[in-house]
Amino acid sequence: MISRVMSAELAEHAGRRVTIAGWVHRRRRLKSVSFLVVRDRAGLVQAVTSAPLPTEESVVRVTGLVRASPQAPGGAELTEPEIEVLAEPVEAPPFDLYRPVVPAALPTILDHAPVALRHPLLRAPLEISAASVAGFRETLDRLGCTEIHTPKIVESATESGANVFALDYFGRPAYLAQSPQFFKQAMVGVFERVYEVGPVFRAEPHDTARHLAQYTSLDAELGFVRDHRDVMAVLREAVAGMLESVRHRAPAAVETLGLRLPEVPAEIPAVHFTEAQRMTGEDEPDLSPAQERWLSDWALREHGSEFLFVTGYPMSKRPFYTHPDPGRPGYSNGFDLLFRGLELVTGGQRLHHHRDYVAALAARGEPVEPYEGYLRAFAHGMPPHGGFAIGLERWTVRLTGAANIRQAALFPRDLHRLSP
Repeated sequence: MISRVMSAELAEHAGRRVTIAGWVHRRRRLKSVSFLVVRDRAGLVQAVTSAPLPTEESVVRVTGLVRASPQAPGGAELTEPEIEVLAEPVEAPPFDLYRPVVPAALPTILDHAPVALRHPLLRAPLEISAASVAGFRETLDRLGCTEIHTPKIVESATESGANVFALDYFGRPAYLAQSPQFFKQAMVGVFERVYEVGPVFRAEPHDTARHLAQYTSLDAELGFVRDHRDVMAVLREAVAGMLESVRHRAPAAVETLGLRLPEVPAEIPAVHFTEAQRMTGEDEPDLSPAQERWLSDWALREHGSEFLFVTGYPMSKRPFYTHPDPGRPGYSNGFDLLFRGLELVTGGQRLHHHRDYVAALAARGEPVEPYEGYLRAFAHGMPPHGGFAIGLERWTVRLTGAANIRQAALFPRDLHRLSP
């Protein structure tokens, strides 16, 4: 492995004999010579040979002399190759992986994901997703946050109004976690600033291009904030860091998909919910998808920003732990971040006094008992705090322009799909 050269590095070794390894991407036979195109994690390598060629998707190790060739992928190719077959496929892929476009419908792709995702166009969104997570972690580490790993099996289904997955936990009921919300708030009392990258589960019976039963959530919670605006400032840094990581870590994927990555303004424009309602001419307790698109178009037109904060949502539309606006108690110190016409992030300032939690539950007619474990943290003194959560697949879909969230998920789980 130490002596193996990656495809992207091949041109640097012109005139030298090197070893590459990967999968047979394509074979092309001419009268007197054949071309073997090998795919590795960094791209494609072409080898010129007169020897018999292994079948496509065979795993091979190839040693040859590097020669500059403007027509070859990456500007170099291997000549005089010695080809060693490490593994052969026992069946053909569901479609030709060397085609420049994917000649298969989404169900076929999902049914055959382990091999279908080898296609560069299908792999690229997952590379962008991985680079985004790396940027999220790097940014929050730089801002003094501690990464945590919270339980995904919980005793009480109280995190939100969404449906939950119940399971048998050694003879007693338990649930898959809908969010790390309660745990990350508790850990503000330990680490002050925390974040998590992990799965969350929503048993919502939706069969749409926007919904998954399991997705990856990028969560953060920050102590000693003045209000929700401090949280918004950190979110702005996180999004900017994610985009910078995509530019740095996944340039080939960006190029493969022909993406135009957005710029994050130094200060993302913000409008209050009441102003958003006035601008769009509607008077509902939440924003509709059409309003989100209109507001995003307005932000791009008026501020040159593909991002827009909407703040001050009505308290009736926010979880009980949301901190109200001290000047307008009917509205919250909560926010959404819109990106290219879609709500991408929800966040805000939380309550931090134990008495306020008790009062908030009473105001909603909910008993305290199911929340006792959660409220215990606030009985021991918690600072003003707030946080946010980014849905990774939703972020990747908006960034890549994919039509279906399943194109941004590895082995998606939805209303119908449990395999592969």
